[in-house]
Amino acid sequence: MQRALGAPNETVARQGSIFAAFLKLFPVYLFIIPGLICYALVKKDAIPELTAEFAAKGSQGAFPMMVQFLLPAGLRGIVVAGLLSALMGSLAGVFNACSTLFTVDIYEKVRPKATQRELVHMGRLATATMVVIALLWIPVVKGAHGLYSYLQSVQGYLAPPIFVVFFFGVFWKRLNAKGCFWAMVVGFAVGIFRMAVDTPITLGLFKSYPEGSFFWIVNNINFQYFSILITLISAIVMVGVSYATAVPDYDRIKGLTFSTATEEDRRRTRESWRWTDVATSMVVMAFIIGAYLYFRG
Repeated sequence: MQRALGAPNETVARQGSIFAAFLKLFPVYLFIIPGLICYALVKKDAIPELTAEFAAKGSQGAFPMMVQFLLPAGLRGIVVAGLLSALMGSLAGVFNACSTLFTVDIYEKVRPKATQRELVHMGRLATATMVVIALLWIPVVKGAHGLYSYLQSVQGYLAPPIFVVFFFGVFWKRLNAKGCFWAMVVGFAVGIFRMAVDTPITLGLFKSYPEGSFFWIVNNINFQYFSILITLISAIVMVGVSYATAVPDYDRIKGLTFSTATEEDRRRTRESWRWTDVATSMVVMAFIIGAYLYFRG
């Protein structure tokens, strides 16, 4: 989203989004195909050590188990080094992004006269704090039922308010900044609440909440359904707060939403399309639909 908004024109933004969509197709197959290979090897008992390890750890460890038992020593080290470098690069990007968000969007607003030296110092403190939080969160991830399902559930709790702000903001001109702000706040609060309810169970502090209690009901709602609930709550808050507060200045958002686009904006958009954009978009959609239809089990 940041790269699309920072593109020099609509053509580059569209082509960059299509290319990113192609890149996002690969992780799906990289996750699924190794699991299928591991399942076939275990079914045939082709490698007894792999079968025994699979029985003990389950399907969530399919990829590391195959790296351990299938790859030769040298190649195994290269794969592990690549995984670690990718992990460190991703973590470094996340920590730096959090540091920038804190210093630019929060600290610099609170202390507008802060020097560059002070901003750099606070950015380093923010990064160190995020590292500590990440280390403290390791037992929670380790106690989850599976790494992939846990990551999907966390994303399902935190992504809905972001989606609501972008999607509704583009299509509905009446929504304003206060509605966006409170939709984000309330949506994230509900997501964090669900994570807080799950955490004691994940850590093994106790097996379950009393059956029929409020926390038991919250904990037993599938994360995908809870993600839909967060989306609905965020949308209701955004619309409600926007209509309860001042109407936005439509001149300032001219061309930023579909309903405030001028004829010149529409003409420019139509001219920015190329047949290659349509063709590659259809290819991406074909891959997505094909994956959903084929991997149904």
